[in-house]
Amino acid sequence: MGNYNSILNLQRLVFGRIEFDRKGFKNTEELKFELQVQIGLDENGIYKVTLVLNGTKQDEYNVVISLSGFFIVEGQVEDKTGQDLIKKNAVAILMPYLRSELTLLTAQPDTDSVVLPPFNINKIFGN
Repeated sequence: MGNYNSILNLQRLVFGRIEFDRKGFKNTEELKFELQVQIGLDENGIYKVTLVLNGTKQDEYNVVISLSGFFIVEGQVEDKTGQDLIKKNAVAILMPYLRSELTLLTAQPDTDSVVLPPFNINKIFGN
């Protein structure tokens, strides 16, 4: 049987900020949100990938979630391949955690629970 392990390994996952700010009562407005992706590399070769979701449901609530994953790439890879792994795969690995936390936060009394749709990671990075 072959080795199907990924060379991209998630070492640690943390929520840096979770905020739900009630502004009013349940309404029919849509949640509008912006998703930011931040990627950094430290001196030990550990990539920190942070997703920040800022959302507003007009006259009902504001929500902010910041989630960071710390990844290592094992073995030798070309710079372009490594960057693609980090940009696309790391974000894809973190998305279910972000999606779940948003659903949990919006499952409040007098609020409709929100489930983020699947995202096209390639479009996020302009591919």
